[in-house]
Amino acid sequence: MKLRIKFRKYGVLKFIGHLDVMRFFQKALRRADIDVAYTTGFSPHQIMSFAAPLGIGLESNGEYVDIEVNTPISSQDFIDRFNACSAEGIEITDVRLLPEKTANAMACVVAAEYRVRFREGRSPQGNWQNVFSSFMAQEEILFEKSSKKNTALVDLKKGILDWRLEENGIWCILSTGSVLNIRPDTLMEAFWAYLGQEMPQNALLITREETYGEKLIPLAEFGRWMDLVV
Repeated sequence: MKLRIKFRKYGVLKFIGHLDVMRFFQKALRRADIDVAYTTGFSPHQIMSFAAPLGIGLESNGEYVDIEVNTPISSQDFIDRFNACSAEGIEITDVRLLPEKTANAMACVVAAEYRVRFREGRSPQGNWQNVFSSFMAQEEILFEKSSKKNTALVDLKKGILDWRLEENGIWCILSTGSVLNIRPDTLMEAFWAYLGQEMPQNALLITREETYGEKLIPLAEFGRWMDLVV
C-alpha cells in the first residue's frame, strides 16, 4: 500500500535540515509500530519519498512524504500512532491511500504556496506595498542565481503563479520542482534589489502553506482518506 502523508514542521524543528527530517521519520515510524515496507538487498531501507525539501528556518503546514506499508491501516489510526511518538514540531495532519501507479511525491510537485512576513523593524522602508505592486508588474524580474558550478540570469516572473499583498508581507504561489524552482526568499531579495537596498539578515518569516501537483491540486488530493482498515 502506498500512502501519502501530509505533515507540519514548526517551532524549533524548523532549524533541522532535510536529512534530519528523513531520519526522524524513519525512527518515529518504527516507534509507532507502523509496518513500513523496506527495499531488498544488502542494505535495506524504508521505502520513502519526500516532496520538495524545505529550507532550514522555514515553517510549513504543507509538507509531504510517500511511504509504502505492508499491513493495512486506517488514516486516523496512522495519524494517532505517529503523533503519539513524535516530537513537538513535527505533526501529521493527513494520510491518504494512493493509487498504485501514482508518481511519488517528489516527481508530482509543480508549485508551492507561501506566506512571507517581515520581522519587526525589518520591512522595506516607506510605502513598500505600492512599490511591490510596481515590481511585480514588470514584464521580467531578472535575478542572478549562483551555484557551485555557474551563475545564471533567471526570470523569476515565469515562476510566479499567483500573489497578493498582505498586511505584513505577501502571499504567493511559486513554481517548485526540477523544471523551474523559485524560492520566496529569492523573490524578496530581488525586490530589495529593485528598491536599491540590501535585504537585512533574518528579515523574513516564511511559512509554506501547501504543496501542489499538476493543475495546482494539493498533493493530498491525489489519494483517498481511509476511514476503515482496508
